[in-house]
Amino acid sequence: MSPTKFKNEEEFKANCGYEIEGNWYPRVTRIVDMKAKPALLRFYAEVGYDRARRISERSAQEGTAVHEIVERLMLGQPVGDVPPGITPSINAFIDFASKQEIKILDPGHIERRVHCLEHRYAGTLDAVAQIGGRLGVLDIKTSAAIYRDYNLQTSAYAQALLVDFPELKARWILRIDQWQTCKRCGATLRTKGGREKIKRPSADWRSSGRLFGNGFHAHYDIAKMCPEAEHDWGSASGFCELKEIKDDWREDFRAFLGAKQLWEWEQRDWLKRIGYGLSA
Repeated sequence: MSPTKFKNEEEFKANCGYEIEGNWYPRVTRIVDMKAKPALLRFYAEVGYDRARRISERSAQEGTAVHEIVERLMLGQPVGDVPPGITPSINAFIDFASKQEIKILDPGHIERRVHCLEHRYAGTLDAVAQIGGRLGVLDIKTSAAIYRDYNLQTSAYAQALLVDFPELKARWILRIDQWQTCKRCGATLRTKGGREKIKRPSADWRSSGRLFGNGFHAHYDIAKMCPEAEHDWGSASGFCELKEIKDDWREDFRAFLGAKQLWEWEQRDWLKRIGYGLSA
């Protein structure tokens, strides 16, 4: 994010960090944003800046709604009406949670704001959870895939939690998504954020021999793919994927600190204006 984007110091502080106990800390997600994201750049180039921003904002709203409902479900709280646009995702989580036990030991550990005094940053994690008898950071995503960037974000949370949870051993990403499947050819349609994205089955998928959600077998001739305008889309179905990040979180945290130093360099002028001393 360019330093010239902000109107004044207060806007910079509100957008890029948190005030905690009278001190201002840079936000984890802002720091992680320093990492290059080629796929995001291609997306902006493909659809145009203004439309990309609208899609991103709507996608973020949908993701927030999924987060809030899933967190209430994990706490055993009433959910109320679920927006129709995310019902498949929520139903998928309910089914997933019935088979994979995720324990929240303390309601205060959901949407918990944490900070690290030593390395000077703060963030809001989705949950501290117990899965398979181990305690760890659980981060909920509604993205199209699980990206390596999440290693940096979760490592920052893990470091900040060590004071309260020295036994913390794990990091998980819970990805919740939904799509429609073509009844004829097995292509998928994802409409998150209002953007229609069709994905044709890959060669690996075609050779896997597994069944797709609609019961069509994976072995078929690519020439039988439907033309773009002739797909016969089924109703939307949800999907949940729980993946443990098995990389050493300390190595990921060193990379996070590198991103933080670069972020501080990029925002140097604003940081000086708010009286924030830069890292050595």
